[in-house]
Amino acid sequence: MNIQHQQSAKSSGTKNDKTGGASDLTHIVLVFDDNRLARELFGQFDENLALVERELDVSAVARGNELEVRGSAYATGLARQAFDHLYGRLQEGNELVAGDVEGAIRMAHSSDKNKTRLKKRSSSKLSLATIATPRKTIHARTGNQDAYIRAMERAELIFGSGPAGTGKTYLAVAFAASMLERGIIDRIILSRPAVEAGERLGFLPGDMKEKVDPYLRPLYDALYDTIPNEKVERALEAGVIEIAPLAFMRGRTLANAAIILDEAQNTTTMQMKMFLTRLGENSKMIVTGDPSQVDLPSGQTSGLIEALSLLADIPGIVQVSFSAADIVRHKLVTKIVEAYDGKSGR
Repeated sequence: MNIQHQQSAKSSGTKNDKTGGASDLTHIVLVFDDNRLARELFGQFDENLALVERELDVSAVARGNELEVRGSAYATGLARQAFDHLYGRLQEGNELVAGDVEGAIRMAHSSDKNKTRLKKRSSSKLSLATIATPRKTIHARTGNQDAYIRAMERAELIFGSGPAGTGKTYLAVAFAASMLERGIIDRIILSRPAVEAGERLGFLPGDMKEKVDPYLRPLYDALYDTIPNEKVERALEAGVIEIAPLAFMRGRTLANAAIILDEAQNTTTMQMKMFLTRLGENSKMIVTGDPSQVDLPSGQTSGLIEALSLLADIPGIVQVSFSAADIVRHKLVTKIVEAYDGKSGR
């Protein structure tokens, strides 16, 4: 990738940078060697530039294949890292959406503040964790997503806890799909506790599968988004992919498999112990859940919350805690979660 960085002399100013201190105003010029990719980078009607301007409080003006970014030294540095990363993704044949731009900005923030274990190439370009699935390559969009993917690469038991919308379940299913595609495992097993949030399974119509399927729908959605539909159907029929309520795991030892437990905050102590002890040879177990959304009867201990405490110091087990800052859905979702978190903290 041939990107030239030209920086002007700094002029004294009073504009505050994102760290909260005074900073000199400056500007950088980024020169991209492929005009077509540069246009894609800037976005239709420069929508990606407008997003970076809004998020980083900079000015970004495109002239042909050149991009001039003005603002504080701190903010323009973040913008450079974000644009470098996004341009690299385009060179690899990926398309960009608004979420990718927002993710690149978040990752630049995280890298700059040394909040994650991000690796940097000699060019100082962000090296973000990725998952190559049969349908597409998925890139980390936040520091914790990066840590989560790297944890799944190296550990046998991984806990991902935090609010909805942070990618806990989606990334876990995507990683399992990648392992299956590469032949590292023979099967994928996805499970959730069928705890009724204000409902009763017995009063729902249909057989057990029809009663339980709505609880497992997020797992199906993630599967179909990462594996071609026909492959999912064949794998489900052959038992290569198994989706079942937690109760169906009892008495089994699961070897050569990726085993995912979703909504684990709704497990009891005994259910969590039962599930964790299903781990067999050459298997990877991923447990996800939101400790703030427990639907168990009042006074009953959440198996997830207890496990996070009991197993915190055991080698080979990695815990990644997500926060509202990691939510990659609509921005209003982040604000909603923060509002409810603030209410519970008062």
